[in-house]
Amino acid sequence: MKYVKIYIAVAVLMVSVVSFTSCNDFLKEKPESSIGPDDVGDSDDAVDVWVTGVYNKWLNTAFLYDQFPLVLEKDNDYTSGPDWAMAYLGAGNFQNTASECDVMWENLYQLIERSNFAIKYISAMTNATESYKNNALGELYFQKAFAFFLLTRAYGEIPLPLKAVTDGEDMNLPRESIPNVYAEIISLLEEAASLMYTIDNSAYQKGHVSAGTAAGLLAKVYATMASGSLSNAQMTVRTGTATSTNGDEVTLTLPVSKTFTKDVVEGYESFDTQACYTNAAKWAKAVMDGDYGSYSLLSYSNLWNKSYRYASEFMFSIETVSGNSDYHMGVGLYYNGVYNSSSRITTGHWLGNRYHWYALFDSDDYRIVDGVQHRWVNEYQASYNGGFYYPNNAEYTLKATGYDASGNKVADPVSPYNDGLSYGYNLGYECLAFTTKYADVTDNTTKDQDAPWPFLRYADVVLVYAEAQNELGNSGDAITALNLIRARANATLATTTGDGALTTQLAIRSAIFEERAKELACEGDRRWDLLRWGIYLQAMNAIGGYDESGVYKTRTSKHLLYPLPTDEVNANSSITTNNPGWN
Repeated sequence: MKYVKIYIAVAVLMVSVVSFTSCNDFLKEKPESSIGPDDVGDSDDAVDVWVTGVYNKWLNTAFLYDQFPLVLEKDNDYTSGPDWAMAYLGAGNFQNTASECDVMWENLYQLIERSNFAIKYISAMTNATESYKNNALGELYFQKAFAFFLLTRAYGEIPLPLKAVTDGEDMNLPRESIPNVYAEIISLLEEAASLMYTIDNSAYQKGHVSAGTAAGLLAKVYATMASGSLSNAQMTVRTGTATSTNGDEVTLTLPVSKTFTKDVVEGYESFDTQACYTNAAKWAKAVMDGDYGSYSLLSYSNLWNKSYRYASEFMFSIETVSGNSDYHMGVGLYYNGVYNSSSRITTGHWLGNRYHWYALFDSDDYRIVDGVQHRWVNEYQASYNGGFYYPNNAEYTLKATGYDASGNKVADPVSPYNDGLSYGYNLGYECLAFTTKYADVTDNTTKDQDAPWPFLRYADVVLVYAEAQNELGNSGDAITALNLIRARANATLATTTGDGALTTQLAIRSAIFEERAKELACEGDRRWDLLRWGIYLQAMNAIGGYDESGVYKTRTSKHLLYPLPTDEVNANSSITTNNPGWN
């Protein structure tokens, strides 16, 4: 029944949605059915049809062709991969024929238009259950707010379509100021939080957003505003050049601590930093206290188990259908790869984290012990009976090959490397810290895997709370929240005394920032954390050019924003120029 509703909803919305600027071209969705909005009805089932049609946009077509959500992830200091996969967005070429940035703009504005259209029809219903109808409206307000949030982080000032084109929305809307955009986001999320069910409500539908999702996103929105507006602050990041050369030998380097003075993010100057952090802490604490439903951290052993995808830690995730070419995304393909019956990778497995990211962790942290692949075998390696191990440190070299750090054979390989294959390592994109977050899928022999995409996790909200409390001067509360994440990961707990003590606001700020990099890796957060803290250029340029995979990481001020689609600038009479530095 669910997929029947999906197809009906898509047909209805495709018939009904018309253009909104370009937005003109981007919002043109071709009719595929004669079903119209008046045929949907006026009932709780009709409400479901409209809501499902909006959710469907995340799957078809926003995720369908792989650019999204990877457009959120490729451009940061830790992500890497082969040059063909990183050559555009990942190498600073944001305005390119692959049009990854255009895809993001296009699909999010289509989602907003769908939401506006659905809101109109649901609002007019008189026979639907009042609470059911209100919850649906809250879900749609959330979808709009979340889309606006993603858009303004990426493009800066953006148009704000508040109603559907068929209801008279101007097709040539100007870009609104950053404060106006955030005011609309906050208004929508506050309304959504008041209307939606909590996850504890018997009427709540698994997989949907909830009142707690809106509250959690409000915390993140306020933290983004606060950190962007903060001035005269510093952040310490472990970074530096990727490799060192000694004669003909090239080796990976360990990251070194560099302290950057942050820039105030353009457009965020008028925000009251302390007031925004106060609100971030308030909303995060409300979620943590259970005011909007019962949320908790999963044990690490269950966190990325597909049996727990609807657990309360996952506040907003996009779920796909295994083997379904219409309802899939490229997350499993790019991060996990496609395997054959012999458990060899035939394609994919392209994006991973650099060694500087891996080196941030304690050696027994579950997020690298279990959260990183330490062994894999590509199909082409069958010809020489080989495989790869990671990382190329003394511990794993000994496990995989039996050789010690001096190159002496001292033991036999241990499980799982004692399978008769010859394991090796190379310096480049084939040997990165590949995540296991998306590995537990129904069928890894298809590229259409049912790996999820976690847009918002409870762990993120906890770290936002820690950040806010530290900036408000409450270091004890900040460290307590930080340690909730560290304890789950089997990491060394933060302390204010002894070795590694965090004794200053800068030290705690930097520890929380680094914890976000470790906990939320490969979830589309790192670039946006660098940007909102005003250290994106410093962190990227500290790499000194190319990373170990040969990906160019140097950036200039034009990279602070994605370029608007050329069609948008050409078609929208209210937008005459692109973002600085872009044609």
